[in-house]
Amino acid sequence: MPRYENRVQLALALVIGLLLLANLFTLTLVAITPAARPARASVVFTVFVVTLIVSVPSLLLLPRWLLKPYRQLVDAAERAPVNARRQGGEQDETQFVLNTFHEVVAQLRSQQRELEALSAQASARAVSAEQFSERIVASVPSGLLAVDSGGRATLVNAPARVLLGVSGGTEARSYVELLGNAPEMSDLIESCLRTGDVFRREEVAARTEGGAVRRLGVTVAPIELGEGRGALCLLTDITEVLQLREAVALKRNLESLGEMSAGLAHEFKNALATLHGYAQLIQTLDVDERGRAAAAALLHEVRGLSEMVTSFLNFARPKPLDPADVPLSELVENCRAEVEKLYGELRVELRVEGEFPVVRADERLLRQALLNVMRNAAEAVGEGASERRVVVRGSRARGEGGRESAVVEVADTGAGIPEDDLRRIFIPFFTTKSKGHGIGLALAHRVVTDHGGTLTARNDARGGAVFRINLPL
Repeated sequence: MPRYENRVQLALALVIGLLLLANLFTLTLVAITPAARPARASVVFTVFVVTLIVSVPSLLLLPRWLLKPYRQLVDAAERAPVNARRQGGEQDETQFVLNTFHEVVAQLRSQQRELEALSAQASARAVSAEQFSERIVASVPSGLLAVDSGGRATLVNAPARVLLGVSGGTEARSYVELLGNAPEMSDLIESCLRTGDVFRREEVAARTEGGAVRRLGVTVAPIELGEGRGALCLLTDITEVLQLREAVALKRNLESLGEMSAGLAHEFKNALATLHGYAQLIQTLDVDERGRAAAAALLHEVRGLSEMVTSFLNFARPKPLDPADVPLSELVENCRAEVEKLYGELRVELRVEGEFPVVRADERLLRQALLNVMRNAAEAVGEGASERRVVVRGSRARGEGGRESAVVEVADTGAGIPEDDLRRIFIPFFTTKSKGHGIGLALAHRVVTDHGGTLTARNDARGGAVFRINLPL
């Protein structure tokens, strides 16, 4: 007989046994009926034997088959890592399974709470990491631009917006649209996306909304994404660096030029002194009117050449600086008084505005440099200019490393300077005017650089040119 391990299995076995007894009882009644005994004796016996053969195995196997899932559940409960255990086999299996189930559910709930807490911590860490990443990107002083494989901008930080002149949202915008003011950079990104090449420290030009040209140092590197290749761009404004580099190169070239030509200019000056003496001698002789006119013209030209050679010698062989504390406000007012007559003749208005701090400089040389710039600004305002004005504006500026400097800008309302001439205007004897020797701006540049400052020129988007003198404080 099989082992009945719980009440449910025992009940099933009793039910099957009762059904078997009822079947046997029915067959017995049929067998003892007199009318049916002769004809159905063999059939009854056969049915009895078949019933007995089917019922006995059913009695043994059916409860186990019906309770197999339950048995598996009990076995699983036996293996469950819980505290509910039967003591000495006395505990009912059903109660044991229920207790085990309750403990498993309790453990699952506890683990679910732990998972929820861990998930919340992971979400908080992800948010914190994202915020930290955003703060890092926002704090980077250089511009950052990220482009996905479809050519859409996914990241443009604040410095990049300023350098590229981008306004409005950048989500899902094409890099070609964003870089409309910097087509050279757009070409670099296109090449990087296509070939995967890396471009390091490339110099590109970007035009601002005001029309000024800004020089950018660009590094473009590919990013391997799941859906394809993207690009990451690092932008740096190197306009001032290039200006300083050009200023240093110009200064070296001018120093070399001055050293080579100083001796030649000195010889010219001696020859001009001789010509000057002969011209004055001719004027004392008894000559006719034509002779005196020729001598006067000769004397005038000799004096002009002598002044030019003297200016060039001052440029080629500058005198040592005699620094002192110079209030720029007083210096600008003195220059204003000296050029007042010239501005009146040219019908140009002169305005002075802003803050002019005190600098350490050679007052005589700095005054000469500022006069040359102010005269040049007045002469740059052509006859056809609708506005005839020159503004001298003072301010303070703070450069890299927190170094403070004084800035004097001289802006005119003329036609501006051609782009090709901007890099040549400080070279001696280069001029676009019908009158003049082209030595004034070169001399002013030499004086400012000798003071450790810079003199640069650019075109204003509203028209005219702006000369900027930057002197360290």
